[in-house]
Amino acid sequence: MSDTGTTASAAPKKGFKLPSAYTILFALIALMAVATWLIPAGVYDLDKNGSPVPGTYHSVESQPARILVDSLTAPINGLYGIENAKGNINYYNSGTLFGAIDVALFIIVIGGFLGVTMRTGAIQAGIARLVARLKGRERWMIPILMCVFALGGTTYGMAEESLAFYALVIAVMIAAGYDALTGAAVVLLGCGIGTFGSTINPFATGIASGFADVSISEGLVLRVIMLVVGLVLGIFFVLRYADKVKADPSHSVVANMREENARHFSVDSTGGEVVVSGRQKTILVVFGLAFLVMMYGVIPWEDMNIGLPTLWWWFPEMTASFILFSIVIGVIGRMSEEDLTTSFVDGARDLLGVALIIGIARGITVIMNNGKITDTVLNWAEQALGDVGQAGFAVVMFLLFLPLSFLIPSSSGLATVAMPIMSPLAGFAEVPAELVVTAFQSASGIMNLFIPTSAVVMGGLAIARVPYGAYLRWVWPLLASLALLSVLSLTAGALVG
Repeated sequence: MSDTGTTASAAPKKGFKLPSAYTILFALIALMAVATWLIPAGVYDLDKNGSPVPGTYHSVESQPARILVDSLTAPINGLYGIENAKGNINYYNSGTLFGAIDVALFIIVIGGFLGVTMRTGAIQAGIARLVARLKGRERWMIPILMCVFALGGTTYGMAEESLAFYALVIAVMIAAGYDALTGAAVVLLGCGIGTFGSTINPFATGIASGFADVSISEGLVLRVIMLVVGLVLGIFFVLRYADKVKADPSHSVVANMREENARHFSVDSTGGEVVVSGRQKTILVVFGLAFLVMMYGVIPWEDMNIGLPTLWWWFPEMTASFILFSIVIGVIGRMSEEDLTTSFVDGARDLLGVALIIGIARGITVIMNNGKITDTVLNWAEQALGDVGQAGFAVVMFLLFLPLSFLIPSSSGLATVAMPIMSPLAGFAEVPAELVVTAFQSASGIMNLFIPTSAVVMGGLAIARVPYGAYLRWVWPLLASLALLSVLSLTAGALVG
């Protein structure tokens, strides 16, 4: 690809530059460690399922963090999913013993899977062929792919597993004349807006509805409206940026990395007719089948009342599946044992940094839980909701869920912790409980589009090689639009309800 007109943009810019994701996350861990000395310690009583009981908050002896030691060990404990040396269950991370180690291993194995597939040349040939077939119609890839990813987000909360798609989509977008940010946005915003407008997502809407004692179908119409409008806003936002980049590459947020990204994502721009061999076509079919199997395995068909067997897969099963498909692709590609293992290890090495980011992000929650300050923050939110009226209550609830989503980025974890406390408050304001569910999921959805405690955001941007600060400066208008959409929708829902 030509790099005409990008020389000036490649020059280093003066002024403040946001630190790397690693530095930001470690700084947040240290900040939370300091907060454990300033915020009073307290806990809620737990029921037999490990969920907090509303109205039972009480102060406990302060357990401030050791600033240096605990800040360094928090990412390690976050990987293992333990709160302290005794290995107590961290129910804020989804109600079960759930650390970042399974997510990190999944990312590493995905890297190996992609490394093996890339070694066969099938992806490169397939991308070049796809771009040639879509000559003049490349724009359609953006809305189509964003709708597909949004479908995954709204139905089963597609999040960490979406990291498997970044390298492929980014390569396609770069080959089509766009940039790495466009590819990352298609996946991140597609899945994220789908989760923002969760309709039947059992891991967010389902859990929250259960604690609110309402059916998952209640409030569905409002959530569908928010999903459709939010997705339209997201597609328009990404398309407008992508068109600018294609017309003038210097408008790219990562213009100075254009040629480097083209090489990194194995984009061949030499032109000419591309021939995809029969073996490569078979590999591409198996490659796609691996993701279809993953999607089928994680979707809870029984909870959605669809007559298909539910496999109840999660990260261990997904990881094992991609190991199997790596071997199958290696055999089809007639790779030697040495080539197969070397390609797998090289690919895994490429995503090792992403796995480390995920572990560090989990450490923030570990510090808060060890210091017994998470429940205190929740109690402050509980006390802040007074007699503000129906519409005001819905909006205030949404605003309160925003910082809570930062502190507890897991949507299922936040639902487990906060909904038993927040949903009973809706009765005092005569607000439908399902509106609290919508406030929760929309706030969580927006925050998980940009917060540095989100493994998906930091991991996805790391794969795309997009600086976090640059992404924030680019995405904030869309975030503001989604926040306004949430406020208007919740206000209308309260008034109608």
